[in-house]
Amino acid sequence: MHPSLNTKNSGLPAPSAEAAAHSARLTARLVELIAASPHGAIAFVDFMRAVLYEPGLGYYAAGSAKFGEAGDFVTAPELSPLFGRTLARAFSSLGSNKVLELGAGSGALAESFLQQRPDARYQILEVSADLRERQQARLAGKTVNWLDALPERIEGLVLLNEVLDAIPCELIRYANGRYQRAWVRWLEGSFSIDWVGLPKGPLYSVAATRIPQIEGYVTEFNPEAEALVATLSQRLDPVGGGALCMVDYGFARREYYMPTRSTGTLACHYRHRVHFDPLAFIGLQDVTAHIDFTAMAEAAVDNGASVGCFTTQANFLLRTGLLNSLEVAEFSSDKERIIATSAVQKLVSPAEMGELFKVLVVTKGQAADQLAAFAEFDESYRL
Repeated sequence: MHPSLNTKNSGLPAPSAEAAAHSARLTARLVELIAASPHGAIAFVDFMRAVLYEPGLGYYAAGSAKFGEAGDFVTAPELSPLFGRTLARAFSSLGSNKVLELGAGSGALAESFLQQRPDARYQILEVSADLRERQQARLAGKTVNWLDALPERIEGLVLLNEVLDAIPCELIRYANGRYQRAWVRWLEGSFSIDWVGLPKGPLYSVAATRIPQIEGYVTEFNPEAEALVATLSQRLDPVGGGALCMVDYGFARREYYMPTRSTGTLACHYRHRVHFDPLAFIGLQDVTAHIDFTAMAEAAVDNGASVGCFTTQANFLLRTGLLNSLEVAEFSSDKERIIATSAVQKLVSPAEMGELFKVLVVTKGQAADQLAAFAEFDESYRL
């Protein structure tokens, strides 16, 4: 068995022979990238990008199941169609019926959103060719268009559900009186992390501003996610108006970089199990980090948008009618109703997704007035 697939002491299930062979191909590609680097290593952010998105090989670029019971994790839209229907109603007051979803996963959110809002002019921008094919099969017959690039001007609603957490992040440590950046090497048949002093520059400035100087403190930050939010905020139509809705797990900055959170938030999802070794199961697991929502809000405001609402997923869904959706939903049996009720409980329970997941809505133009009702439950003071 390949070293990166060693499950002997992990308690995790071993991959199939086919999956192991796929992992070996991606490992070989990573070894090539490392060998070609003048540093003899690649920055962790580039390693994460390759294991997730390397064409034809990365986790999101290859053909394995990722979502639902057959995959590695379940997202809110797969858990219950009431999630998407509630979002559709929450944003129905927007003047435009245009919707752009980035990273649409299995297509479950688009499907349930359109069940509630069949008039929506729905577009999807998906970087994974494999996922795009799966979405097209699931949404066949529905009015959905797939884009190859981000529009220069965006009107209406932009949805990012569990997208930002999967954008490659920087892994940073404070040790020996300095900030260090994680690099990945290939040594003696396995990957390993090297910590290299961070030179003065943009990354250093961010680290020095956000990360406490506690010996051995390891954490992440994500300039690429911030850049995406900045670009989206820039492109929201300043006249017709638009809104950007981000749903993900994460914290406001004061919680993210707490002294007690000294090992960071980086986590891996494999066969519905969570572990913390991003160098294992190459190409077979999701690698994610929690979101610094303060950073996302700052990126939006710096680019002409305003914060319309920041709150927990539970608060947002409950205040925008999730329970009403459940009450009026039709079920073919008591068993089906019980399953639906259990799914709703997972969406809002503090012990499940309700508190860890947050919702950040930023607006531009007329959208601020059209979504003014969100102010009733806004908790942006936490940012």
